Amino acid sequence: MIIVSLIIVGLIAIIALIDAVPLWSDWFGRIRIGRYQNRKHWESSIVRVGSEWLNKTPKIKVTDNTRLVFIDMLRGNYTKSAIQQWQEAALLLGLSEQLKEAKDDTIQSAINQYLNTKFDSNGQWREKPAHVDGAILAYAIMKIDHVDPDRYKQALDYTWNMIREHIGEDGTVLYRKGMKDYRYVDTIGFICPFLVTYGLKYKADECIQLAVKQIQEYEKYGMLERHHIPCHAYQVKGKLPLGLYGWGRGLGWYAIGLIDAWQELPAGHEHKQALTDSVSKFARSALAFQRESGNWNWTVTRPESRADSSTTATLGWFLANAAKIGDISQECSKGANSAVDYLMKVTRRNGAVDFSQGDTKDIGVYAMLFNRLPFTQGFSMRLIAKIRGGQ
Repeated sequence: MIIVSLIIVGLIAIIALIDAVPLWSDWFGRIRIGRYQNRKHWESSIVRVGSEWLNKTPKIKVTDNTRLVFIDMLRGNYTKSAIQQWQEAALLLGLSEQLKEAKDDTIQSAINQYLNTKFDSNGQWREKPAHVDGAILAYAIMKIDHVDPDRYKQALDYTWNMIREHIGEDGTVLYRKGMKDYRYVDTIGFICPFLVTYGLKYKADECIQLAVKQIQEYEKYGMLERHHIPCHAYQVKGKLPLGLYGWGRGLGWYAIGLIDAWQELPAGHEHKQALTDSVSKFARSALAFQRESGNWNWTVTRPESRADSSTTATLGWFLANAAKIGDISQECSKGANSAVDYLMKVTRRNGAVDFSQGDTKDIGVYAMLFNRLPFTQGFSMRLIAKIRGGQ
């Protein structure tokens, strides 16, 4: 009987530790948060963490539960591979941007190690992405300067075919095959940069046309009139908006898809001017919702809502690149630099950028936990490298 009691007490202690360790770790990690005064020091710190995370990416929770977490683990609800793919993609994009400005053997070694674990000797995915989330990871591979994308052409071709299998009756791409009636803003960020880059490299014009259509259809049916900010999704048949207008990371997904697709298109391309107009219009909208402290909130339209680092990092990246457009250059440059100032204030002493909103549960159902997010770490690295390298 005593042995049984000890076993029960031991199990309770283990369960309590599973819940307590992450909470204690967050509390301890936030001591002396935001003490960075020097951008160079801050950048080296976030890059060090980003390099470490690339091959040991922290698992991102699907739920907001902080109690009895072991139940989520047993049910397989703690994390999902699709979530991890866009975390890893952001880290790759950030580290690749860093390498554009200066060679770094540590970063290059981390990237090479990552590629060896993700692809076989034929350049095919070891674990093939089942969802369109994987396309942003394929895009990140194509953006590594020291790697020949042709080496991974099998994986890139697979990704294009996977996207093609997700095209719905309206000619735009589904977020999931089981959600044919909706179009999500996330999908723009997942697929459009890849489609344009792949289409240009391999002379597949239909890819470019699809990317532009995905953006323009969303602008037509998924944007709030006058304010030009996206809702979470829209219904295909009735064109009804769904979820929240002004969800911060939704703005971020739209911004990533638009700005990276625009940058990939060469001057003189038939769609370049249309996307330039879209970038200018959205830049003005994004700047209108930036807070005085440089951040955007998780609901950008509500000053009472919490600041979100993931929104701030992605919109900062957008503005840093939109600053190439003459008539909005100064405002965009100022906005991007203000975003960096904010991100420095929410970076832990170990170099991890904190206070990013967790993973979204469903249309209109948003996480209320704010913590570290590799996605934010990646775009923070990408942003500061862009600013340091000159706009």
